Amino acid sequence: MEKLNTLTDIILSRRSSKPATFNGNKIEDAQIEALLNLAHWAPTHGRTEPWRFKVYAGEGVTKFCEAHAALYKTSTDPEVFTTAKFEGLQKLGSQTSHIIGVYMQRQVPAKIAVVEEIAATAAAMQNILLGAEALGISALWSTGGMTHHPALKSFWALAEEDVVMGLLYLGYSDAQGVEGKRNGTASEKTSWIR
Repeated sequence: MEKLNTLTDIILSRRSSKPATFNGNKIEDAQIEALLNLAHWAPTHGRTEPWRFKVYAGEGVTKFCEAHAALYKTSTDPEVFTTAKFEGLQKLGSQTSHIIGVYMQRQVPAKIAVVEEIAATAAAMQNILLGAEALGISALWSTGGMTHHPALKSFWALAEEDVVMGLLYLGYSDAQGVEGKRNGTASEKTSWIR
């Protein structure tokens, strides 16, 4: 029961923290590696282990944010483009310690349903988020900017069948976590069949 209580506390305490609340303090690379090792133990049908990570650290964070903003500028219709979004993408890394780009690499030949490969990669991401919470690291799973645009897939040289799952922004924050909210209860979303 002690393990369940610890896990429950971590899950119920986890919150998304926007990079604007990060204080600029750096996470040790060894802690990032520990989080990636947790991700590697996500459930995976057929042991395909489809999760892949691109870790940006140090100057790599700034370079990625500049490249991300440039992708937005070159891939967005001028009528929709906004300078505010462009500058926002550039600044996302200003106080961020690490960014982990996560994608699902499709197996060839594809023997497992794509939805299962996406679910396995999402589970790997959740393991990172829960591990970050346990280490006192603030995190945001972002799907904003160019995350789901073909330009990012091209930038990362991914195959057509691969799926970008998101960007994990990691850092430390002095901000207090907000109280968690859910729409209804678990029992309201559950049907028991006996």
